Amino acid sequence: MMRRDAGFTLIELVITIAIIGVLATAVMPMANLVSKRHKEQELRISLRQVRDAIDAYRLAVDDGRVMKGALESGYPKSLEILVEGVEDAKNPKKTRIYFLRRVPRDPTFTDASVPASETWGIRSYESPPDSPSPGNDVFDVFSLSQEVGLNGIPYSQW
Repeated sequence: MMRRDAGFTLIELVITIAIIGVLATAVMPMANLVSKRHKEQELRISLRQVRDAIDAYRLAVDDGRVMKGALESGYPKSLEILVEGVEDAKNPKKTRIYFLRRVPRDPTFTDASVPASETWGIRSYESPPDSPSPGNDVFDVFSLSQEVGLNGIPYSQW
C-alpha cells in the first residue's frame, strides 16, 4: 500500500500564490482610496479652521475689539496675526485676542521644510473670486495643489 507524503504539491502552492496575488491587486486601489480620502478630510478640517479664524477676526473688527485703519478691509494682514494675536481695544487691560493656536499645514503640500502659513494660497479682499491673488490682507485661503479631489473638484477650488 502506497503512503502519501505529508506536504503541499506544486500545483497547490501555485494556486495559493495566484489567489493571494489577485487579492493583493484588489486591495491596493482600496488602500490608495482610503489614503486619499483621509488627506481630503484633513484638508477640509484645515480649511475650516483657518476660514473660521479669519471670520472671527472680521467679527472682532466689526465689534470694535480690533482696531483698523480707515482704508483697511478689516481682515487680517497675514495668517501669522491670527496666531500672534491682537490687542483687545475694548478691554481696559489691553489683553490679546488669539484666533488660532497654530496655522494648520495644507496636507496636500509636499515640502515639509516650508512654514505652515506659506503652504496656503492667499486671496485678498480686493481680488476677484475667479482669479484669487494675494494683497494687503487675507480674505480667504486655498490649497496650492493641482490635484483633483474624489468629488472631481480641484483642491484649489475647495
